Amino acid sequence: MANIDDYNARFNEIIAIPDEKATEPVMPVDVFLQEAENLYQWSLMDVGPLSAIGIGPEVVNEIPVRAGACREAQSRWFKDRNSQLEAQRQWAEQSPQAYALRDELLHTFRYAYRNDAALLARVAGIAEGATHADMIQDLNDLAVLGNNNPALLQAIGFDLGRLSLAADTSDAMANLLALANGDSASQSETKKIRDKAYVYLKESVDQVREAGKYLFWKNENRYKGYVSKFWADSNRQKTPTSPANPVD
Repeated sequence: MANIDDYNARFNEIIAIPDEKATEPVMPVDVFLQEAENLYQWSLMDVGPLSAIGIGPEVVNEIPVRAGACREAQSRWFKDRNSQLEAQRQWAEQSPQAYALRDELLHTFRYAYRNDAALLARVAGIAEGATHADMIQDLNDLAVLGNNNPALLQAIGFDLGRLSLAADTSDAMANLLALANGDSASQSETKKIRDKAYVYLKESVDQVREAGKYLFWKNENRYKGYVSKFWADSNRQKTPTSPANPVD
């Protein structure tokens, strides 16, 4: 089955895992998934011996299904996370121009409406606040105020097309800020599902690994296929090597 089919087929079992048991992967997910697939292929050669100690074909055959579900869960969380990172990049790139437009309009309106106390007070009110959300609202408020009171702006040669730009920029930046901030609840949920899918897969992987290592503890040729290469390599790198000629 395709990964999404595995995900849909096992979704209820995955989300049934208690939240407190959902843990983050302790190795890169792509590495863990590949090791799971490798373990499945390797253990197919030992179905008979494994069945004799209670690890039947149904246990072994769970691995690729759970791996597919985990891969899909990982992709969904990765997509959510990357969408936010891309929006943050775009915000950093585009927001200075939006702020500059807001500041330009405030500067222009203060001059154009300098002799109208009521309009000047409205400009002052719009200028209050210094957050990103304030800037976005300011642009739209300025567009509305300018369109409702264009004569004084036209009198100083102001291009009214800048008001349409302000309104459009306000709308675009509002959407971008929402993406950049991210729906934390949604992201948290997709990550939690990914973590549960990892735990779900690890359950099957651990069963087969432990059984294989138990069976083949004296058969290096078969035993090696039940050992995580990632952890074996990691432990090897952590093991200090003895100097060839130790000094007394």
